[in-house]
Amino acid sequence: MKLLYCGDVVGRSGRDAVVSRIPDLRKSLGLDFVLVNGENAAAGFGITGKICEDFYAAGVDVIVLGNHAWDQRETLAYINSDPKLLRPLNYPKGTPGKGAAVYTLNSGKKILVVQVMGRVFMDPLDDPFAAVDAELSKYRLGAGVDAIIVDIHGEATSEKMAMGHFCDGRASLVCGTHSHIPTADAQILPNGTAYQTDAGMCGDYNSVIGMEKTEPLNRFTRKIPGGRFEPANGEGTLCAVYVETDDRTGLATKIAPLRLGGRLAQATL
Repeated sequence: MKLLYCGDVVGRSGRDAVVSRIPDLRKSLGLDFVLVNGENAAAGFGITGKICEDFYAAGVDVIVLGNHAWDQRETLAYINSDPKLLRPLNYPKGTPGKGAAVYTLNSGKKILVVQVMGRVFMDPLDDPFAAVDAELSKYRLGAGVDAIIVDIHGEATSEKMAMGHFCDGRASLVCGTHSHIPTADAQILPNGTAYQTDAGMCGDYNSVIGMEKTEPLNRFTRKIPGGRFEPANGEGTLCAVYVETDDRTGLATKIAPLRLGGRLAQATL
C-alpha cells in the first residue's frame, strides 16, 4: 500500500497547500490512503466542519487532531457525527469523539489509525503508551488489518522516538506531529515500522511555527502579550511523509519525506 501523512495544517496557507496538491498527488503517486493532522487548520486553532469537508473533497481520507482539538467549540458537537475525524485516544473517558478507528478502502483493504498525545511538556493526559498498547492488542498487522498508522502528537522528541520503538513491528508507520518542524530522521526501524519524529507543518515557513512573526517576537523579547497570534499567509509548504508497505505483512518497505512549495528546500519522490 502507498500511504501519505501530511503534518499539522496551519491556517489558510496550509489548507491551500493541502487542498491544491492532494488531488494530483493521489494520482501521480497512486496513493491508497491520505491522513492529515488538521488541529491548526482554522486560523491556527482547531478545525471546523466546513474545513473537514474541504479536505475530504480534495481526497483526504482521515483527519486527526491534537491539543487544539476543542479550540473551535463546534467541534465538540460535530466530532461524534464524523467517523473520519479523530482526537487523541488518551483523552479522559467520556470525551467526545474517538482516538482510533479502522477504515475500509474501496479495494477492501483495512487501515487502523491511532492517535495519542504525548505527556512531556503537554497536558497531563492518560498514559499514551498504555493507550496505544491496548489498541494494538486488538489487531494483528497483516492479518486483522493491512496497515496501521500511529500519530503521536507531542513536544518531546524523546517521547516520540520511544513510541516509535514501542510500536516497532506492530505498526506500519509511527509519525510525530505538533512541533511544526520536519525532522530529518525518516527511517525504517529494525522490526519494520516506518518512523519520523515530526512530519512538519503544512503552512507558511516565513513565520514562527506558522504564526505571523510580530506577536511571537514581541512575547519573546518583551514578555508582554500585544495581541492575538495570527497565521502567516504566504505560500505554504506541504510537508508530509510517504510510506510504502508490504501487502503481506503490512510492514514498511519505504519511507521518504515529501516537501512541496513555499520556502523550504523541496523533497520529491
